[in-house]
Amino acid sequence: MSPLEALSGSDLVVSITQEALDKLKELRADEPDADQLGLRLEIASDASEEFRYDLSFSEYLDAAFTDEVRTHEGLKVIIPGKDVELLSGATLDYAETTGLVIRNPNRPEVLRVEGLTGDDALSAEIEAMVAGEINPALASHGGFVTYVGHDGEGTAYLTMGGGCHGCSMSKLTMLEGVQTMLVEAIDEVHAVKDLTDHATGENPFYS
Repeated sequence: MSPLEALSGSDLVVSITQEALDKLKELRADEPDADQLGLRLEIASDASEEFRYDLSFSEYLDAAFTDEVRTHEGLKVIIPGKDVELLSGATLDYAETTGLVIRNPNRPEVLRVEGLTGDDALSAEIEAMVAGEINPALASHGGFVTYVGHDGEGTAYLTMGGGCHGCSMSKLTMLEGVQTMLVEAIDEVHAVKDLTDHATGENPFYS
C-alpha cells in the first residue's frame, strides 16, 4: 500500500493509503454537503499520554488560519497547527479487520518531574519491565502505564493511560498490581507512586 501524493503539490503532513482514501470518500458521501467536507485529524490525548486520535468530517472552508490543509485526490485533510509536528510522517491506513488505523512514528513527550531520574540503569530495567510484562497485562483493560522516573530512594513514579486513566479501579490496579510486579522483580524498587490525574480521565472499561 503506497501512500498517495497530495494533488495540491504541498508537502504531505500525513500520508493516506489508497484503501483508507477510498473508505473515507465512501463515508463522506453519506454526509450532507459532502463536497464541502474535509477530514479533520487531530490528537485528542493530553500531553505525555499515549496518542489518541479524533477523526471527523468538517467544512474545510472553516479551517482556522493556523490549520494545515492538504488535498489527497480530492479529499481535503485538515490538521490543527498544534498537531502538525506530532503527526508529520504518520500514515492513515484502512483494512476490513482493523478499520482506520494511524501509524505514527512520533511519540508523546514524556512527563518530566523535577528531582526524578529517568535515564540510568535502574530506569532502563524498570522500562523493560513495563514494556515486557506490565503493559501486556494491562492491555486487556485497554490501559497502559508510562514510567516517569525514580527518586533514588526506592520509589518509582508512573502514570496510567488508556482504559486505566480515570478508571475507578485504577488506583487499586496501580498499588496492588503494578507495584507488586515491580517490587518483586527489581530489588531497588520498594514502592510505586501514581502521578496520574485520574479526575480528568474517562472509564471505557469498568462501570
